[in-house]
Amino acid sequence: MQFELMASMMCANYGNLEKEVHDLEQGGIDSLHIDIMDGRYVPNFAMSLNDMAYIARAATKPLDIHLMIEHPNNHIGLFLKNLRKGDTVYIHPEAEYHPSTTLQSIINAGMIPGIAINPGTSIETIMEMLRIVKKVLVMSVNPGNAGQMYLPYVGRKITKLLALKDEMNIKIYWDGACSADKILEYAPKGVNGFVLGTTLLFGKKKPYGEVLQGIRELKF
Repeated sequence: MQFELMASMMCANYGNLEKEVHDLEQGGIDSLHIDIMDGRYVPNFAMSLNDMAYIARAATKPLDIHLMIEHPNNHIGLFLKNLRKGDTVYIHPEAEYHPSTTLQSIINAGMIPGIAINPGTSIETIMEMLRIVKKVLVMSVNPGNAGQMYLPYVGRKITKLLALKDEMNIKIYWDGACSADKILEYAPKGVNGFVLGTTLLFGKKKPYGEVLQGIRELKF
């Protein structure tokens, strides 16, 4: 079964970030997921513009940029100029007065536009944006910190999105508390990819290639 695996780089070892990027890519990761937090939209600071720019230079695989910041349109140019055509940029629609304007800037720059939706965001409030974006990142935890518990009601939201997948021509991705049982349940249903953090990928005292191979060989 085909599904994408993305590494949540906020969980990586910053003592040797270049080696982390290399080892993840050699191990077979599909893309590198970069969480940018401003301490305002979410109650935490995570990766920075400089972290993103460094990884963009060091990596050969695509990047997924998850902007957890207020009014991303005010600074979207700073992020886009450090990325490569074909990278993905997610915004949170609640964080922007006119999210479609920000999404159009992402499209104009040759990037893949996406929205990230929080556990408390209903599908009905983002319906029109589904006609603009190519990817939807579903948060199964409240954004801002790694290692949180899965919120079970998010599963019903994913079911609603999957029913719209073909009509809207979107891909659906899981972010937060991603365990093997979630991949086993939702990959067959049509979820396209999963962001891996401390639950499955990081801190396992095994080579990333071995961990990733084990995930891809899960028995469906």
